[in-house]
Amino acid sequence: MRKLQKGLGLLGLLIVVAIAVAIGYYAYKGIWQPDAAPSCASALNACTKNCRRTQTESADMQRCQQACQRESDACAAGTR
Repeated sequence: MRKLQKGLGLLGLLIVVAIAVAIGYYAYKGIWQPDAAPSCASALNACTKNCRRTQTESADMQRCQQACQRESDACAAGTR
């Protein structure tokens, strides 16, 4: 006859450890890493990604991406 398994078992233990690692990682990021302003390149990437998600017409998406590029150029020039 098969023995009834008691406790978490290996798979349950791995799941608990994975959750604990994820919680620890986000706690570390939230506590010890400063909230720095995004760089101009990362701001441009985020802006163009937002354009691709929200704009359905190609002309609107192109205008949105051009606005992102202007903001990025201003950021790089330091006038932002």
